[in-house]
Amino acid sequence: MRLPIRKYGDPILRAKGKRIEAVDDDIRALAENMLDTMHAANGIGLAAQQVGRALQLTVLDISQVEDRPSTLKLNGKPIADLATAMPLVLVNPTLQLGAETDLGSEGCLSFPEITADIERATAIEMEAETLEGEELRIEASGLLSRALQHEVDHLNGILFIDRMSSASKVSHSSRLKRLQKETERL
Repeated sequence: MRLPIRKYGDPILRAKGKRIEAVDDDIRALAENMLDTMHAANGIGLAAQQVGRALQLTVLDISQVEDRPSTLKLNGKPIADLATAMPLVLVNPTLQLGAETDLGSEGCLSFPEITADIERATAIEMEAETLEGEELRIEASGLLSRALQHEVDHLNGILFIDRMSSASKVSHSSRLKRLQKETERL
């Protein structure tokens, strides 16, 4: 089932997600609905806050992106074909950032038609749980690293506009104000 995606101005986007203590049918259904919603919107990631739930749950799928390479290791094992590991459904993820950073283009389903270059770590390490309660260790670089950082930010109430340069914020200010006003009217 597709869920409405919350837009900039909705206070839930600033809420820090609660830790999920136990995965139940509600959480499994939410994850499935989040995947449907993300795919329908042509996104590569979606956090629970973006569908109105302040929980530590995110979904990602970069399998359709071919022009921005990534690497992935799951529990220490390199994954040659990333599509075989997608989609990722991550519960209670924690992130360690690599030291090297670069600028890269980002957008967000909660900010339609707004993109900006955002500085992110080029590689990350993450620990998370699966819906089955298994521990997952992820090492990622490239687009996957960027997407994981973006989604974990959402889980902590941080939006990609918070990471924009001052010049980007100024250039997008009128669109951001308009989006916020539209959201407040709903």
